Amino acid sequence: MIERKLRIVPFAAAFRGAAADAVSFTLQRQLLSEELWRSFVRVYESDSDDVDLGWRGEYFGKMMRGACLVYQYRPDEKLYAVLENAVRGLLEAQRPDGRISTYSAEKQLNGWDVWCRKYVITGLLHFVRICKSEPLKAQILFALRRHADALLENVGDGEEQVPITHTSEWWGGVNSSSILEPMLDLYSVTGEKRYLSFAEHILSHGGCRDGDLIALAERGEKLPFEYPETKAYETMSFFEGVLAYYEFTGKERYFNAVRAFIDAVAESDLTVIGCCGCTHELFDHSSLVQTEPRQGIMQETCVTVTWMRLLLRFYQHTAEARYYDLFERSARNALYGSLNTHWQQGINGNGRPFSPLAFDSYSPLRFSRRGKGIGGLKHFSFGGFYGCCACIASAGIGLVPLSAVQRSSDGFVFSTYESGELRCDPVSFRVRTDYPRSPNVEVRLRLPSPARFVLRLRVPEHAENVRLYLNGAALDVCEENGFLSVGREWQKNDVLTLSGAFSPVFERLNGRTAVLYGPTVLARDADKEGTDADLEAPAALTGTYRCVPPEDGETLRLLFERTNGESPLLLTDYASCGKRWETGGLMSVWLDLQTDNSD
Repeated sequence: MIERKLRIVPFAAAFRGAAADAVSFTLQRQLLSEELWRSFVRVYESDSDDVDLGWRGEYFGKMMRGACLVYQYRPDEKLYAVLENAVRGLLEAQRPDGRISTYSAEKQLNGWDVWCRKYVITGLLHFVRICKSEPLKAQILFALRRHADALLENVGDGEEQVPITHTSEWWGGVNSSSILEPMLDLYSVTGEKRYLSFAEHILSHGGCRDGDLIALAERGEKLPFEYPETKAYETMSFFEGVLAYYEFTGKERYFNAVRAFIDAVAESDLTVIGCCGCTHELFDHSSLVQTEPRQGIMQETCVTVTWMRLLLRFYQHTAEARYYDLFERSARNALYGSLNTHWQQGINGNGRPFSPLAFDSYSPLRFSRRGKGIGGLKHFSFGGFYGCCACIASAGIGLVPLSAVQRSSDGFVFSTYESGELRCDPVSFRVRTDYPRSPNVEVRLRLPSPARFVLRLRVPEHAENVRLYLNGAALDVCEENGFLSVGREWQKNDVLTLSGAFSPVFERLNGRTAVLYGPTVLARDADKEGTDADLEAPAALTGTYRCVPPEDGETLRLLFERTNGESPLLLTDYASCGKRWETGGLMSVWLDLQTDNSD
């Protein structure tokens, strides 16, 4: 088993700031809803997806994974009780043939059946990690063996079996092939070699019946938008499994393929806010076409979270800060932008309103609005509905605080910064920062006695004039792989301080401009400026700006002086923009700006 260089370990953490606020919102508006969990279990009590070969069966596992990650950060006992009750309900829905499925035996191995079975394994294994009852844990693992074995009986290269890439008519079977990661997780928990063999069956088919995705990534002859199937979410999910296989076997080919894939996505299909898919949720050369005005849906939240998961796992292997830079860009912009903090109704493409969900499904970039539809919408026969993006988002919400401080072989790594206190016995840290408004961070150590270890602090994206101080004295430390590192025998009241500054960074593409401030993307918001604001109107700026106190859920609020003496141009953090869907919510990232430092 290949060990990761960085590891998420249990910290007693009490953060204050955006990450903690996002967790609190998600708990109250989604994860603690017993009615919602009951709906997700009920779809397994009948062949609910037979009607349209749908994906209702994915909701439980997707949200269970996110809920367990949130619980790992904030062990809320009410949440645990809700989750345990939901898990017990799902186990009762297991069929005589072992399947936990929303498809009948006659309709199985079609549509999204294997995809939904994947999320059963995913959700239940995440609960196993937090489960307090050994008998319940044993019951879950017994049920999961039966569930997985029912699939192995029918899928494979045997004479009476169906190859994995032929178990769905959608996306070349990439959706089915993404069961690779949870199947390997099941192998890691049970030690049953047949699950590793099944993973190798999936890999032998390359993840897609229309072309070998691993070979495509290795060769680099085509970019992701040129692959035979361009569904971003499912392809990223498959590569999570490829990385998991490397972890079990140490076969460098698979690690290199994942690196090549991630780097290709970042080059060709990543937008300024850290998502992909300006055409719905498809790879479409988004890095180039993202400046175009689009009134349809784009940049699915499922893509955001799956990209974050893949990045974080790869970052933990490489300890290269640039991969966490990408993770953070996605989290603080695309993910936090999807939070429906004002609990707004959305408006579907047919003009009909839909009831509020905790998360939006799509992220606009130019002169458009949020709340355009529910990604992965399915109605339930017993009443109600839900969507895929709303289910998956909590996984990203949990990963941000969990990954803020991680363990390395020789100490601790600060990947991002949130004010609060963290304790990992016998060490505790008190962190003070206004990040991401500035890169200034103070870390105060608490130790019962002196201890020797290394502290690494990531240098935030676009930070300038960065210096490191120990107890007020400047340290001569060189940046390495995006980190400043100090190894010493730490004393019980040592204070390590990261000092620097952010200033606006202007990214120009296709005659338009996006403005960044550290990891934060800024945007114009018609509601903040006045509902008659013309966001497409050109603006000439002097280069002078000032930060002013944020308002109404904002992280950043900047005013830029105009050359013609008009009122300053207001730009605020992307995540806070467009949140009032019911009043229009028009917003734009890509702007017609001329500045003193224009090309």
